[in-house]
Amino acid sequence: MPYGDEATIRRILSQRTWAVVGLSTNSHRAAYGVAAHLQQWDKRIVPVHPKAETVHGEPGYRTLADIPFPVDVVQVFVNSTLAGDIADQAVKVGAKAVWFQLDVVDEDAYERTMAAGLDMVMDRCAAVALQRIGLTSVV
Repeated sequence: MPYGDEATIRRILSQRTWAVVGLSTNSHRAAYGVAAHLQQWDKRIVPVHPKAETVHGEPGYRTLADIPFPVDVVQVFVNSTLAGDIADQAVKVGAKAVWFQLDVVDEDAYERTMAAGLDMVMDRCAAVALQRIGLTSVV
């Protein structure tokens, strides 16, 4: 069951800088295509992956803590068993929101993240939501 109401989805989708955790140069992975779609909607993507690869022209970082500038949204494309730790890291780095992609579910992480004051969406595709809502830039 998806988590995140329409107002929360719109707020998150209006943000510009998205750290995409799990994004690599593997074009067969969902993160690769969704990140490209985010760029088409005027979002700055920041690849976060242990290999710290440059993806879609953007330099990568090994962890969220390694990113030397603020990020608005942390989008999570990792296994649900690892996602809660990523959400906790998002809180620590001062992100405004966390987005768990389709099939990434951790109800405890959802509650912790919301309790910390961040917006959160879980088990939804950001690319599909952007296409449906049609936001292009920060409100």
